[in-house]
Amino acid sequence: MCGIVAYVGHREAYPVILKGLKRLEYRGYDSAGIALNDSKLSVYKKQGKVARLEESLVGVELKATIGIGHTRWATHGEPSDRNAHPHLSASGRLAMIHNGIIENYASLKLELEKKGYAFKSDTDTEVLLNFIDDILIRNQCSLEEAVRIALKRVVGAYVIVLMDEEDPSTLIAARKGSPLVIGVGENEHFLASDASPIIEYTKQVVYVNDYELAIIKGNELILKNLGNEIVTPFVQQLDLELAAIEKGGYDHFMLKEIFEQPKTIFDCLRGRLDIANQDIIMSGVQHYMEELKTANRIIIIACGTSWHAGLVAEYIIEELCRIPVEVEYASEFRYRNPIVNKGDVLFAISQSGETADTLVAIERAKEQGAIIFGILNVVGSSIARISHAGAYTHAGPEIGVASTKAFTAQLVVLAMIALKIAKEKKSISNARFMHLMHELNAVPEKVKEILASTEKIKAVASKHAAASSFLFLGRGYNFPIALEGALKLKEISYIHAEGYPAAEMKHGPIALVDENLPVLFVATKDAYHEKVVSNMQEINARKGKLIAVVTAGDHSVLSLTGDLIEVPEADEVIAPILNVVPLQLLSYYIGVERGLDVDRPRNLAKSVTVE
Repeated sequence: MCGIVAYVGHREAYPVILKGLKRLEYRGYDSAGIALNDSKLSVYKKQGKVARLEESLVGVELKATIGIGHTRWATHGEPSDRNAHPHLSASGRLAMIHNGIIENYASLKLELEKKGYAFKSDTDTEVLLNFIDDILIRNQCSLEEAVRIALKRVVGAYVIVLMDEEDPSTLIAARKGSPLVIGVGENEHFLASDASPIIEYTKQVVYVNDYELAIIKGNELILKNLGNEIVTPFVQQLDLELAAIEKGGYDHFMLKEIFEQPKTIFDCLRGRLDIANQDIIMSGVQHYMEELKTANRIIIIACGTSWHAGLVAEYIIEELCRIPVEVEYASEFRYRNPIVNKGDVLFAISQSGETADTLVAIERAKEQGAIIFGILNVVGSSIARISHAGAYTHAGPEIGVASTKAFTAQLVVLAMIALKIAKEKKSISNARFMHLMHELNAVPEKVKEILASTEKIKAVASKHAAASSFLFLGRGYNFPIALEGALKLKEISYIHAEGYPAAEMKHGPIALVDENLPVLFVATKDAYHEKVVSNMQEINARKGKLIAVVTAGDHSVLSLTGDLIEVPEADEVIAPILNVVPLQLLSYYIGVERGLDVDRPRNLAKSVTVE
């Protein structure tokens, strides 16, 4: 949600910022803008894509070496030129970009209106900017001090970056609850919502913490807390290559990321799956093994696709580790009054590590004495920093808005954690442990097999691309995969889709079945297989359009009428990692068939960093 880019240094700022905004398009947005400070503030902004902003600036002389840029995802105020960022203060002296929500903007706005301020937009951002502007002018203080005073009054989440026309060599930035990374170059600094706009120029970065304020010049970075105390910046080396955020010959990032899964799963397993020594090496898990083994229960909180990964983990952990598991939507968990006790372990699953609801939920659980364990993809993210321990998925940057490789990496990490706990707890036999180790080790090659048969999936997609609704069904470990398949289709194709446990079909959803409804079963061989095949026959009897993901060589399904998509055989604990891949491809090809932007679905953002 919302992308922030800023630059100060010796280069022309406009090309750096424009390229950075393009790198952040995957986050989701509805307008874009840039402000430059060449001894005079100039603001350019447009509703729509970054390309529209770029077209409007052809032939305009843009020589400044300092600037800020923004892609906006509308919260307060509809998408429009006037609501786009950057905003100018009423005095015309300040320009600001903002990611987040100012919850008390209405009272601040009323206060400013009584002082004679008028507003040109509907945004909370302009309110905060003019609040800072008012403090600056009335107190005759520095911009740094004005920002510090203002933020002590602000309720909400924010990353802000400001420029002052009277100081065309300095950026002021601050954060609370939204991500900000600063790239440190040779007499230059780059600011962004994530590392993707920075990696082209430097691998030296500083992740700004909550309640920190940054004063940035080309050759200087000063971090302070809101108490005006200097904080020593912790400079980290980015483990990221430019090629990872480019399409690499694929038509879309989503397709690239689906096809990267054999490698990302291998990277996730590498150094952890030690078959020779019959062990799983995960330092974060080992460090808290006593707490994990003796946990009263494990609470898993997540949102969206990560929540589906949590559901799979619930099945695995309860079966292998014999520990009670509850899976919660972070957005619900944070607002009710959940019972969290010492002895509870909370798993927070998030691709970005910045999900707003998940962050607040784990902060509250931590206060109540729970051990917080993060399952994350982004190193240095907010959730990583407030967790007691955790495990990275090593999936690499995921640019497509709909999660694919991050999801399968989450499943792999969760399976390894469960296996490690089960081994230490002795809740499974060594033979079962080793069998599942070998099954995990075989996953990358089996995913390659699935990806080698995409023509079959493409044909199925073409056949059903005009459908107005889909039903996804599965049982046991495959029920969460049915939910994930339905979500992917909704996200990518805008087709209404629902996921259900197959046994619930007769408790309502079967009323939807007719000759126009595609019904997709995740029906690989497991303990429920015969019952699921019976459910499939019921769909056939009602002339529903049957699609099924089945185990290769499964003769029990050959008599069924419909489209069968085969996947390699796998233990039911490991099978979800394989079974989701055809559903990702099906959603992708249906979206493409319908002529949609599969990398940037409408109304969606990659990471939900505001409520």
